[in-house]
Amino acid sequence: MPKFAANLTWLFTDRPMIERVGAAAEAGFTGVEVLFPYDLNAQELRDEVALHGLEMVLINSPPPNYTGGEQGWAAVPEQLARFRKDFERVLRYASVLKPQMLHIMSGVAEGPEAEACFIENLKWAADHAQGFPLTIEVINRGTMPGYFLHDYDQAAHILDAVNAPNLGLQLDTFHAHQITGDVTATWEAHGARVTHIQVGNGDDRHEPGSEPFDHPAFFEMLDAVGYKGWIAGEYKPAGQTEDGLAWMK
Repeated sequence: MPKFAANLTWLFTDRPMIERVGAAAEAGFTGVEVLFPYDLNAQELRDEVALHGLEMVLINSPPPNYTGGEQGWAAVPEQLARFRKDFERVLRYASVLKPQMLHIMSGVAEGPEAEACFIENLKWAADHAQGFPLTIEVINRGTMPGYFLHDYDQAAHILDAVNAPNLGLQLDTFHAHQITGDVTATWEAHGARVTHIQVGNGDDRHEPGSEPFDHPAFFEMLDAVGYKGWIAGEYKPAGQTEDGLAWMK
């Protein structure tokens, strides 16, 4: 049976962030993730998650002063010093919130120099992660124009180059559909590297379902192959979040 987490940045947005934790628990989720929780009180959020018996699964890793501008900078050569300084700040925040994973965003960049910078920064982060597993995510450039990590073969090459046991691949079914048009084939090629999954309808990023990609069959396959990680709902609810959770059942 999959472990389902609610991405509180996307779901239950009709209430303040801190109240979304309880809403997720009531809806049947057993974990939560928050993309950029850095304007929240870490201890208050941690206490709320514990109060409802949930797991804090993942946070993104731009710096704590992320305000919706740059989409990370781990692959931006001129931002190397900033990335490392801000990663240390992320770790201080994570030491309180205690997420199970940190997603490192590559940012907008292009070319061999950006790839070398990304690999160097990932090696450095893996060595300095203080026990937190790390992930990288392939993101389609329609959603994030110019995003460096936009291809699954590219991600596989980078993971091999970094060669760190605490660094894995994050697969989002919406992005995979947008990039490859075949989520199942993407999983078959790269699933062995995947340590975290996010889901959303491949066309409109609403609730996952059977079109254009059969999510229920995907979940059954994940059970069959013994996937032990989390599956997080990261999508735009078509209406009230609570009215669109049939995919979880």
